[in-house]
Amino acid sequence: MNMKEPEKLRNFNKDKSIKSVNGALALRKQIENILDLYWDKGAVDGYYFIGIGGTYASCMQAEVYMRGKSALPVYAQNAAEFLTTGNKRFTKDSLVILSSESGTTAEMVSLVKRVHEIGAKVIGFIDTPGSVLTEMVDHLICYPKNEQLKFFMVCNYLMFKNNEFAQYEEYNRNMEDFLALALADVEIQADEWARGYAKETVAFLDKHPDMPHYFIGSGNQYGATYSYGMCYWAEQLWIKTVSISCQEFFHGMQEIITKEVPVTLFLGEDEQRPLAERVARFLPKVCANYVFIDTKDFPLHGIKEEYRGTISHLVMHGVNNRVDAYMEYYMCHPMSIRRYYRQFEY
Repeated sequence: MNMKEPEKLRNFNKDKSIKSVNGALALRKQIENILDLYWDKGAVDGYYFIGIGGTYASCMQAEVYMRGKSALPVYAQNAAEFLTTGNKRFTKDSLVILSSESGTTAEMVSLVKRVHEIGAKVIGFIDTPGSVLTEMVDHLICYPKNEQLKFFMVCNYLMFKNNEFAQYEEYNRNMEDFLALALADVEIQADEWARGYAKETVAFLDKHPDMPHYFIGSGNQYGATYSYGMCYWAEQLWIKTVSISCQEFFHGMQEIITKEVPVTLFLGEDEQRPLAERVARFLPKVCANYVFIDTKDFPLHGIKEEYRGTISHLVMHGVNNRVDAYMEYYMCHPMSIRRYYRQFEY
């Protein structure tokens, strides 16, 4: 590839990153106060994380995070499916938690209208002040980025209220003391590797433009797998991708993995890590073009070992931030442009 090499830590500002995460962590009391309004009434019959596209991926991460830890009725729901299919379990006593960067996504606007017709309430994490959704949700928390962190803060407090998270205060002290710097350091540590990964990936893509790139992950990494392949590489970089969970990989997709097929496996540190490790054992037997991204490779200074699994999706997000910065550069393709999305009515 005959082009000037990009600067190190492209599109990264350490101080800004730390401030962003700490600002999200500072929302904790606001989140707790809102949830207390409903918990103290004791009337919530289900907690519904509802989204579309990338926000739906974050919903899936929140649901799988709680599934093995909490007896609370917690669900992940796709907004478009809710609008067409409905959900007989959803009542006026259900509580919706949603997030929107733009505050104008059509499916989410329609969703809130439908939820209010049923009589239920909505907690909205909306990034953009003054957007239409800020005027529609029942409880507004307006702060940019950090969607997954904000959703997990909701999960953690619900489990604490349900006597399922005795270490809640200690956990939050640990996060508030160390998380922001640890995640910034992940991006710094991953930067050189990410540059090489992006350069090699783009060079392969130039020679094989029609071959899709396969992303595999499980647990809280499956939401990352799903959104990274679809919302970043497909939507923003226009690269053909396929995303699959580790558990489903062995029931079909494994048969089309051959020597030259590009595969990236996300390995996290939650309960479903063994599913990813099984894929990691298999791939070298049939493929010569695989990459493993393992959150265990990052030290996360100050974060207690027993808490690492709860934030491994955030670690992966930091690594992928670095990859994106260099994919965009080597492809000569700004990630802000779209062919079709929001370009016309459909």
